[in-house]
Amino acid sequence: MTGSNDTLLQSVWAAAIGPALALMQPRFYTPNAVHLLLAIGLQESGLCERCQIIDGGGKGPARGLWQFERGGGVVGVLTHPLTRTHAWDVCRERGVAATSQDVWARLESDDVLAAAFARLLLWTDGKPLPERNDADGGWALYAKRLWRPGKPHPERWPANFARAGRFVYGS
Repeated sequence: MTGSNDTLLQSVWAAAIGPALALMQPRFYTPNAVHLLLAIGLQESGLCERCQIIDGGGKGPARGLWQFERGGGVVGVLTHPLTRTHAWDVCRERGVAATSQDVWARLESDDVLAAAFARLLLWTDGKPLPERNDADGGWALYAKRLWRPGKPHPERWPANFARAGRFVYGS
């Protein structure tokens, strides 16, 4: 990446996203993909929470830094015609059975698996990824087409998208 001093994003890049992309074909590694992975991770979990926290402090149904639900994103990536084979390959590499239950359970402790599944979910969209200055396009992909969060917090998206963009592309 650009040498940004954003230690959180550098850490997630080095420990999760970079290794996940190394497991996949080169076509999955683009700056726009890394930008969106970081922005969505910031939006979903602050790139810190690996288990969804619901009001009152209990555990919600989403797991991993990108907050995948078992019956949603996990099943989608495992079964989508564009990602199924890739997902199964990643599961084999990470030593997890390619079942929704096993993947979902592992997402809480395997950031590489979580990053790979997040990248594969982006692949299911079938449209070109938004460009570096297209925060609205990134929001539409994240909030309206792929993750569709129950509590989307649109007020946080511009800052998260910009922060991720600075890390990937520089100022």
